[in-house]
Amino acid sequence: MNRVTFFSLFLSFAFLLGCAQSKKTDYVVTIKTNYGDMVAILYDETPKHKENFIKLAKEKYFDSLLFHRVIPNFMIQGGDPNSKKANAGQPIGTGSPGYTLPAEFVPSLFHEKGSLSAARQEDKQNPKRASNGSQFYIVHGQVWKESDLLIDQEKLGMGIRQLISKPENKPLYDSLVQLYQTDQNAYQACINALAPRIEKETGLKLNKPMASERLKAYTTTGGSPHLDDEYTVFGKVIKGLEVIDKIAALERNRANRPKEDVRMFVTVEELSKKKITKLYGYEYPKEEKKK
Repeated sequence: MNRVTFFSLFLSFAFLLGCAQSKKTDYVVTIKTNYGDMVAILYDETPKHKENFIKLAKEKYFDSLLFHRVIPNFMIQGGDPNSKKANAGQPIGTGSPGYTLPAEFVPSLFHEKGSLSAARQEDKQNPKRASNGSQFYIVHGQVWKESDLLIDQEKLGMGIRQLISKPENKPLYDSLVQLYQTDQNAYQACINALAPRIEKETGLKLNKPMASERLKAYTTTGGSPHLDDEYTVFGKVIKGLEVIDKIAALERNRANRPKEDVRMFVTVEELSKKKITKLYGYEYPKEEKKK
């Protein structure tokens, strides 16, 4: 065996060994605010978002940025670089690092309370649902009734459009618009309550099954299920859920910006998965053994 071949094999072995070792560790993200700290993990199933968030955090990109958009029972949003030096009342929400990330939708990841998800532009401007390079939100959400969760939201939307297209339903349209602008989850609850009427007037069948894990989370811890499979979920708060409650309760202006600035300072630390479980109680999915 010549030296070149031996060296190549050595590098390959070292790389594989490094990969094996890296699976025993993970990054812990700490988001510090004046209302307390939130500790989160980022999912391996969304590698592009995980790598990007860690990179930005290590560069201190997020430090001093605001949670600039807060809606109770829905989410708290931050990560806009334009918020760092924004004046009081100044509109915020269009900034980015100058790039987007491709969507990483994973069926097992959903918008339970505490989920970290990527913000993005609406479908009309962004049909591929690519994520903003830095803006993210943390789900606040609410606890849901099981009956409200077992509704096909796509068909429900079709039925709503049919209802509000009728001139006699203009008052319904106006009330839905007002709810949408002020309370996303109240809006969704109102839409769900219209399901029997929609089935009766349109003939649509709205029943849709939901995975038991999601159903349990949304009916106990809570969340924002109407966002599922629409925005990339890439992490989860594993300590400090009460901080989300505190920030969500702040007084806001008409643009849903808190009247009191809430700044974030984000750090990352690599720890063994065993230590993360011991410190925070987070249980990693068990890896399947190769046969």
